[in-house]
Amino acid sequence: MNGKEKLKLGVVQMSMSDEPEENTAKAEAMVRDAAAQGAELICLPELFRSRYFCQTEDYRRFDLAEPIPGPTTERFATLAAELDVAIVLSLFEARAPGLYHNTAALVDGEHGYVGKYRKMHIPDDPRYYEKFYFTPGDLGFKVYPARTVRLGLLVCWDQWYPEAARLTALMGAQVLVYPTAIGWHPEEQRTVGPAQHGAWETIQRSHAIANGCFVVAANRTGFEPDPSGNGGIQFWGQSFVVGPDGVVLARAGQDEETVLMAELDFARIAAQRQGWPFLRDRRIDSYAPLERRYLDD
Repeated sequence: MNGKEKLKLGVVQMSMSDEPEENTAKAEAMVRDAAAQGAELICLPELFRSRYFCQTEDYRRFDLAEPIPGPTTERFATLAAELDVAIVLSLFEARAPGLYHNTAALVDGEHGYVGKYRKMHIPDDPRYYEKFYFTPGDLGFKVYPARTVRLGLLVCWDQWYPEAARLTALMGAQVLVYPTAIGWHPEEQRTVGPAQHGAWETIQRSHAIANGCFVVAANRTGFEPDPSGNGGIQFWGQSFVVGPDGVVLARAGQDEETVLMAELDFARIAAQRQGWPFLRDRRIDSYAPLERRYLDD
């Protein structure tokens, strides 16, 4: 970290095909585009190398998994070194036979592979059957230095949990990054779509406010059919960047493939936390019950 107060961020929002190499090449091209626009830190969507395979439980999909570090981290580490940028990748990690994780990895310029975070919260909902594929993370919450920032890596479903955001922020994260794959069931979009999207954005803006830090959500876009022929998911795009005061600094459109650019001014973190000193006023002597599942006795 070089002590600079500002950093240019690039958020890649893209659609995915059935071909991992095609998706990987597209991600590389969009990283190059982000770097050409001045981005120093670039974030890719969740599981960007493939379509969102968790819509069904299919043993063949385990063939998509790879070790971390491994081929894709090496490929993007080479790209990061060439462009002198840091890149957040979201990958299907093969840890051992029968043991897999949904993992975010960080590569950074000449430093190469920096580290990884294994998604802690694993959903199991219609068309989001992640528990079939992923073991819950066991590395704890992770913060890494990248460029001029202390970066907190989190993944998608983690974004609904204030505990995850708080603990990562308490470890010194200035930016919380969530590679994401979220969207509507098309048959529900008209009735509950606006409320679902509003909740998704609101919870992440609240993390920024409560912790006085920046929050980044990098989502995919486009319609991906359920391989079983039972509908699919319309990913809602709308990747966004939030400042420490909860104000949205930049937001992508619903259907566009784009590189969303934002400048992060880290001086805003101290100013926000001084004005709204939530960390100062925490009653850490009273929070032990949070370690229990539910307070029913």
